[in-house]
Amino acid sequence: MVKQNHNANILDTEHVGRLLFKLATPAFFGMFVQTLYNVINTIFIGHSTNGEIAIAGLSIVFPVQMLFMGVGMMVGMGGTSLISRSIGSKENDRAERTLGNGITCIIILSVLLMAVLLPNIDRFLRLIGASNEVLPYAHDYLQIIVLGTVFNLVGMALLNFVRAEGNARVGMIANILGAGLNIVLDWIFIIELNMSVRGAALGTVIAQVVVLIYLSFYYLAKNSYLQFRVKNMRLEASILKPMFSIGVASFVQTAASSISAMFMLSTVVAYGGDIYLAAFGIIQRVMMFATMPAMVTGQGVQPILGFNYGAKRYKLALKALKIATIASTCFSLFSFAILYFIPGLVIKIFNTDPALVDAGIRASRLVFLSMPLMGLVMVGSTSFMSIGKAVQAFVTAVARPALFLIPAVLVLPKLLGLNGVFLSFPTSDFLTLILTIVLIIPIIKEFQRNAAAQSQSTNKLTPSPTPVKHIPDR
Repeated sequence: MVKQNHNANILDTEHVGRLLFKLATPAFFGMFVQTLYNVINTIFIGHSTNGEIAIAGLSIVFPVQMLFMGVGMMVGMGGTSLISRSIGSKENDRAERTLGNGITCIIILSVLLMAVLLPNIDRFLRLIGASNEVLPYAHDYLQIIVLGTVFNLVGMALLNFVRAEGNARVGMIANILGAGLNIVLDWIFIIELNMSVRGAALGTVIAQVVVLIYLSFYYLAKNSYLQFRVKNMRLEASILKPMFSIGVASFVQTAASSISAMFMLSTVVAYGGDIYLAAFGIIQRVMMFATMPAMVTGQGVQPILGFNYGAKRYKLALKALKIATIASTCFSLFSFAILYFIPGLVIKIFNTDPALVDAGIRASRLVFLSMPLMGLVMVGSTSFMSIGKAVQAFVTAVARPALFLIPAVLVLPKLLGLNGVFLSFPTSDFLTLILTIVLIIPIIKEFQRNAAAQSQSTNKLTPSPTPVKHIPDR
């Protein structure tokens, strides 16, 4: 591993477009492999014995996994915002204290989460809507996943901290390492040893342990821009308050998404049965793949925005926001074209049962109607976190799953039946887009005013060139 230059930071550049590409490309390939793992994992299970019911079991577990993700992202995204802004304002000591505090927090939260969930697995799964047939598969998978909570969440937080200092390459390697190992272990446990969902869960936890070891070595070997120091693990209110004020938006967003997913799954079962539950499980995996490019673009621009905002380089912050929005929208349009016009080809990769394929096509064409809007929504939500706008970050995080999606799930199925369940997604996405635009316009105007003021100040300080007297030709 190449040792970094600790006197400079990759984020300190005016070439914003090139930097975004440099940060987003490794993150894209890393997340691509990670997302590909989730897809392949479901494909293996879908083609195993009782594949349709096993996929339905994974679908039931999904909201609980989202809750884990919310805790990890709360510390990870909150710490990322504080770290990147601290680096931008030349406060590296504060950034390193954030790193240490974040590690301590995520360890404590992981243990608490495991202690609450482990004795109550079946109760949670019944609450979500697991039937007697689906419950054994969901229980076997979730039990192992919960036991690996600490490895999962600490690794997730460290991955965000690595990206906060501008090192997307290490994040890419971590994702590829974890996903690649996951795929190999899935083949061994699911296909060769016929362990079904237990094999999938076991492979996931083993891979998470390996990723955590890799990321820990990155910091302990002092290859990082920020240095890990044990003394910084002592919790400080001056660090925790700004970290959680931003990070809580990610947690509430994911927790609300988890709750809305529970409503969604129970409604899908009520209106369509286990076959549509399995189809919706496939759609969830496909959705992760489809939204990944826009999500990676949002994550890639986050440290750039945070750094330039902290350094008061507003013109570059505006440029980064514009480029990220255009790129993420283009990616979203491409995903929409595939998932709306040829969804059957995608569904058949997971399972070829005709009833399941028909259910998947029906759901896909309704769920992904709003896909072209997702680029702006994702970049907008990460932008608020990047620059420390806690209120706007919280509002946009909560709005889609809690204010819009849950009411839509409760109302639309009563009017439109099963179609109403799936149309809840584009309805909530459209309303979230409107809210995001309303909230981000003042931010853009603030950047423009500050950039204009800086430009005028620079012009006043720069002496005008002495006019050259023109001598006519004789």
